[in-house]
Amino acid sequence: MRFLIAASIAIVTTCAAAPVWAGDMAFGGKLLLTQGVSTIEGSAGGGLATWAVITGYETQDGIGANAHATYVGVNNYTLQDYGGSVGFWDRVELSYAREAFDTGSTAAKLGLGRGFTFDQDVVGAKVRLFGDALYGQDSWLPQAAAGVQYKSNDQSTVVHALGAKAATGIDYYVAATKVLLDDSLLLDATLRLTRANQTGLLGFGGDRNSGYSPEFEGTVGYLINRHLVVGGEVRTKPDNLGFAREDSWWDVFAAYAVNKTVSVTLAYADLGDIATFKDQHGLYVSLQAGF
Repeated sequence: MRFLIAASIAIVTTCAAAPVWAGDMAFGGKLLLTQGVSTIEGSAGGGLATWAVITGYETQDGIGANAHATYVGVNNYTLQDYGGSVGFWDRVELSYAREAFDTGSTAAKLGLGRGFTFDQDVVGAKVRLFGDALYGQDSWLPQAAAGVQYKSNDQSTVVHALGAKAATGIDYYVAATKVLLDDSLLLDATLRLTRANQTGLLGFGGDRNSGYSPEFEGTVGYLINRHLVVGGEVRTKPDNLGFAREDSWWDVFAAYAVNKTVSVTLAYADLGDIATFKDQHGLYVSLQAGF
């Protein structure tokens, strides 16, 4: 939690200290929260699910960006995550996230030593294909995007010992997102091709399955007002490793936009079984700042 507090202070300080000319960029053409927040992998979306939207509040006339810091604390593990993303002309998004999966006292029971941490870098790119999630209100056509994420885990020896086939991997996805303003609804469905174990934190592929699996990510959000959206997400994942079952993830969340610079997301996340430890659930909190 100290990591999240320190990173959050740094993000807010950076935005508060931005030059006056950035003010115009900070109030781009998108409505509050319709750019999404930052996923644990750095892309624009919910906390768990990647959406088709492009990061930042700028439309086709500008460049937007965001930085985020996220903390997830469940029964036996913690995940600390920070990163940033840039959206170019509401068409192309580039993102980066650094994830630190701390096994705490649980690591000793896994034979890894107390406080063992898996670190992972995620570099992503997303391209909007067609549609407009917000401004196409006269059509049911969603905004669609395709993306790729390259993931690199720093614990190659350990993930191989756990049964993973590789410490690096690439995810591919297509996403469709629609905002229905008359109904105050935000809907997303994403199909991801992946070999990742626990999104790559335990490597890629395994002794049970080493190929790509199609997995689903979905979000339903209700806009209570222009500053607050509540909803839920689900994310299915492959079950590649023989030593431990891997479950789908889900959460219920509330995201609050203070303005078009700062937003905060709180969620209850249920991550199922992780590395033989059952019923991992707890708090998800994320701070995002940008323009």
